[in-house]
Amino acid sequence: MHYLYQTLRIVQPSAVFAQLYAGYEVVRADPRFVGVNIVCPEDDATSMRDYDQHMRMFEALNARYPDVRLSLHAGELTPGLVPPEGLDHHIRGAVEVANARRIGHGVDIEWERDPAGLLAEMARKKVMVEINLTSNDVILNVKGKSHPLALYRRAGVPVALSTDDEGVSRGDLTQEYLRAVTTWPLSYQDIKELSRNGLTYSFIPGESLWADGHVVPACQDMTSKSCHDFVARSEKAGLQIELENKFIQFEAMVVHNPLLAD
Repeated sequence: MHYLYQTLRIVQPSAVFAQLYAGYEVVRADPRFVGVNIVCPEDDATSMRDYDQHMRMFEALNARYPDVRLSLHAGELTPGLVPPEGLDHHIRGAVEVANARRIGHGVDIEWERDPAGLLAEMARKKVMVEINLTSNDVILNVKGKSHPLALYRRAGVPVALSTDDEGVSRGDLTQEYLRAVTTWPLSYQDIKELSRNGLTYSFIPGESLWADGHVVPACQDMTSKSCHDFVARSEKAGLQIELENKFIQFEAMVVHNPLLAD
């Protein structure tokens, strides 16, 4: 189990900076913490007023702590919730100023300045978007095909499904997959990719089993000694191999289950 240190964005700037400074120090000192996030309603008056300043805080602390990674909730906004000018730069600020490696929500991508350019940049930098279908429905009333999940996928931006907050939404990850497959024509391979992305773009220490959509050379044969040695050096790769083995077990169960046969 690893953790993201969370900072509250609805307090005064001095308090936000103090929290962030503490968070970067915690990530450097405690291996259980692998990154920093910023939370609380993005449409809050204080959050909106200070958003650009918050991004500059991240930028300044990144220079001092270059190894601390960021997964920032950004773009959890819709027209009518905030003025139009509040919709046009939050995701871009998180990506270009704060240098976030992951974005939570990203719902207002279509209202960003030059959304096509931003999507291309996110695809190129492999900035993963955590998609929170239930949360975006309950909080923002964004649901069904009005959600930008398909837009991100068409643009080549990596995405993974997330619950946002199981305690608030009263749901789990299975519910998110159910929403996804009943809304979009996702294949089983698409679902596997979403699941793999959750680990590939996680901040778990170690090299990834996957590189540019392909298994690394050492693990072309996942039963080989070279793969065993590679996995032994990487906590992330170990979890990824475990996921692949679970896929194999699940697929074998489906093939031999007469109740699931065509």
